[in-house]
Amino acid sequence: MSITKKIDFAVVLTVKNANPNGDPLNGNRPRTNYDGRGEISDVCIKRKIRNRLMQMGESILVQSDDNKNDEYKSIKSRIDGTGLKTDDAEFKAKACAQWYDVRGFGQIFPFKGKSKGDGVSIPVRGPVSVHPAFSLEPVSISSTQITKSTNLEDTKDGKRGADTMGMKHRVDHGTYVFYGSINAQLACDETGTGFSDEDGLKLKEALRTLFENDASSARPDGSMSVDKLVWWEHSCASGDVSSARVHRSLNIGESVTADPISFSKNETEGILKPEIIDGF
Repeated sequence: MSITKKIDFAVVLTVKNANPNGDPLNGNRPRTNYDGRGEISDVCIKRKIRNRLMQMGESILVQSDDNKNDEYKSIKSRIDGTGLKTDDAEFKAKACAQWYDVRGFGQIFPFKGKSKGDGVSIPVRGPVSVHPAFSLEPVSISSTQITKSTNLEDTKDGKRGADTMGMKHRVDHGTYVFYGSINAQLACDETGTGFSDEDGLKLKEALRTLFENDASSARPDGSMSVDKLVWWEHSCASGDVSSARVHRSLNIGESVTADPISFSKNETEGILKPEIIDGF
């Protein structure tokens, strides 16, 4: 049975001496907007959610090469490995049943046909939407020059080659927040993806533990953490109030540990009572 109530959520997270999301068009420096506030793209956040769900045992279609749990090297080969056929009239329903991220985030399946100009494109619109994350205040970025002091390959004379210089960038400290929603009407079994109440609880746990097993050179263990997960559950599928009003109701101090989360009384007072959950 698909999810029965609309859900809104917000995640408050802390970055300390880490690069939460490098910008390849800017030397892999941490992303910032024109106001100097740190940014984490929604694509990056969805990647982390997929990784956590996969670690929780969920079947995921869009897996990254450095974090996957099967032998397939493409989405097409992963689909073929399950025996699903893109010309099947029930392909959408079967794909949603097979993969959590398809029934959650949606997916476009564009595949070439046997002859030129012949193909199929199957769109799936998912009920889960995620915003980019932005820091509450402008962030300070530090850059450090690094040196590679060992040869990548053997040299003819056996000597060490010239040092290779590089740069590493990090956000010194920042509190970020991102918002999201689960649209129950896009999850209905008849025309939607069949995203269920159980799926919603799994997403809730994935958000709470978002940065577990996500360590890298740019993000050492403990440098990124979820401080608070705010979870609003409406009383019906269409929602008691708009997501915009729900999200605007959340007030966060610059330091979550020093200033508790509060809510604007003029936005959702008497309508929705959020559940506030500590991060892992």
